[in-house]
Amino acid sequence: MSTVPPLTLLYVPADRPDRVEKALASSADVVIVDLEDAVAPASKDAARTTTELMLAAHAEERVVQVRVNAVGTPWHDEDLAMASALPGAAGVRLPKAEDVETVRAVSTRLGGRALHLLVESALGVERAFELAGAAPGVASLGLGEADLRSDLRVDDDAGLGWARSRVVVAARAAGLPSPAMSVYPDVRDLAGLAASCRAGRALGFVGRAAIHPAQLGPIREAFLPSAGEVEQARTVVERVGEAVAAGTGALALPDGTFLDVAMVERARATIALAELHGGG
Repeated sequence: MSTVPPLTLLYVPADRPDRVEKALASSADVVIVDLEDAVAPASKDAARTTTELMLAAHAEERVVQVRVNAVGTPWHDEDLAMASALPGAAGVRLPKAEDVETVRAVSTRLGGRALHLLVESALGVERAFELAGAAPGVASLGLGEADLRSDLRVDDDAGLGWARSRVVVAARAAGLPSPAMSVYPDVRDLAGLAASCRAGRALGFVGRAAIHPAQLGPIREAFLPSAGEVEQARTVVERVGEAVAAGTGALALPDGTFLDVAMVERARATIALAELHGGG
């Protein structure tokens, strides 16, 4: 399982075949076909059928996830059965994850297919590390911030700060990739989106989910390492390698930056992200 995360993940309503086609043709690293919040109850069955037909034709050529309805809803079992039978490596996105045994059961039903968890409640946040390590099939951990805001009774980002950091720490402690940020709901406010992405990057997030193709560019730009960052990372790897070979545990760069072996992993992650996504 790759530990280099995608930068852009685009949600698209499963009951809109025209939009699904456009999303599959977009620049998004991952397309998330949504059977849950974006689909009205009366359209759930038709959306499932549409998803099955469309992804059967595209699952081999695109990185795709299917967000199923939550455990306990009338549609969950059929969603999971459909997603489990898709060709290729399509992953499953499970909303409202908060119970470890439930996650294990879902992962077992998927038969090794990647399972991406969304934590959307206070209880889920408290159990974030246990959820992240619940089953070998768990491939990522993230927040669903709309529901979480409601559960926590908070109205702004300040109230989500601890939960965001908790999910970042839980994911990394469990050996998962750094999590992607939750969606930014105002599709017209691209400046606000960019600022929010920069704040999320400072907390340790890598990449972000989007609800409109126009958001993909600002997200990618915010999270892609700059040429200067990549150059600095390569210097760190090179100089620390030289120090290790010479039997020295630490050294300083010409600009005075103090380095040690522990910084190499971070530098290598920066290089890998740039190489995978064409940055630097």
